[in-house]
Amino acid sequence: MTYQETVQWMFSQLPMYQRQGKTAFKKDLNNILKLSEHLQNPETKFKSIHVGGTNGKGSVSHMLASILQEAGYKVGLYTSPHLKDFRERIRINGIPIRKNCVINFIKRNKKFLEENNLSFFEMTVGMAFEYFAKKQVDIAIIEVGLGGRLDSTNIIKPVLSVITNISFDHTQMLGDTLEKIAFEKAGIIKKNTPVIIGETTEETTNIFKNVAKEKHSDIYFVNKNSELSYKSDLTGIYQQKNIRTVLQAIKILKQKGFKINDKAIKSGLLKVKGNTGLRGRWEIIQENPKIILDTAHNEAGIKYVIKQLLQQNYEHLHIVLSFVNDKNLKNILPLFPKDAIYYFSKAQIPRALNEVELQEQAKKYGLKGKIYQNIAKALAEAKKSANKNDVIFVGGSTFTVAEIV
Repeated sequence: MTYQETVQWMFSQLPMYQRQGKTAFKKDLNNILKLSEHLQNPETKFKSIHVGGTNGKGSVSHMLASILQEAGYKVGLYTSPHLKDFRERIRINGIPIRKNCVINFIKRNKKFLEENNLSFFEMTVGMAFEYFAKKQVDIAIIEVGLGGRLDSTNIIKPVLSVITNISFDHTQMLGDTLEKIAFEKAGIIKKNTPVIIGETTEETTNIFKNVAKEKHSDIYFVNKNSELSYKSDLTGIYQQKNIRTVLQAIKILKQKGFKINDKAIKSGLLKVKGNTGLRGRWEIIQENPKIILDTAHNEAGIKYVIKQLLQQNYEHLHIVLSFVNDKNLKNILPLFPKDAIYYFSKAQIPRALNEVELQEQAKKYGLKGKIYQNIAKALAEAKKSANKNDVIFVGGSTFTVAEIV
């Protein structure tokens, strides 16, 4: 199979949460443990940091990778989902896994993968772990896919666990209260392994404390009021919380013998995009009119993005919007400004919410606009309608942004 055929096989033959939703969610770690054994337990052959949470885990993972690269380490980075190319999920020092490596992994293991009915995510995690082990990375930053306790990445024994925050998302799988979601996310806390909690809430603090105590693990709560003297090329206002979390992580890594000086921290934070290839976080792709992309897709994330959007200077605000079909729009749509011009659309995935339904839902909250069959058409129309002093925002889901970058 060619690279394209290989990736197509992975997407279409086996369930993929990002495309299909709940039906692809596995309720245990049996498959990934079987695959790990088949691959000779690659996750035991490199050091790792495990990063979970509802929002910010991608940004925190990329920031940590960038700083460690600047400090001279060979750094593996596993994240999901990808925007354009599957290989974005598996990188070493910012360079995506080679197409050949993807093809050969599937070719070598295809029989096993089929016989054991492995999911798209499980085989991708196995591929990443084997790749990092073979390439002998000094450390790998592993981002949790969904939840934590039952996520396929949760077979690693990291040197440090990070939970960025807890808010409502994927409630069909993780539970409908913050306490239930926190319990699932706390599943990445390992025995005698320090854990950092980026943001705390009344509902979740005790859950984290109890799990950490049970596991004999030191727990660190990030001080949200601490003075922040570091800047990043990730300019979303929500990144300030993520930077504080990253700085706490670096402090613990230094205690564990990692050599990371202040210069590496500063340059690592300023070169996240260049070092790791991160895209879609408050990304400005054009000026006059200014076009901003952001992958925020749940209530907590979108709140921050809208706050920053309303701080921009513009004559008119144009919003290209699409969501996946399992979002709680009753909580999300009221956050959007009523005086913006909307372009309702849908991403080209099975899980996308129909644009007509989105328009109808939005109308209930005073959001008005036309419908477009795809994101590219919606953006083209927004550009045509906007003058140079306007702002165009594209968002609502990762997949909305993926069709523009």
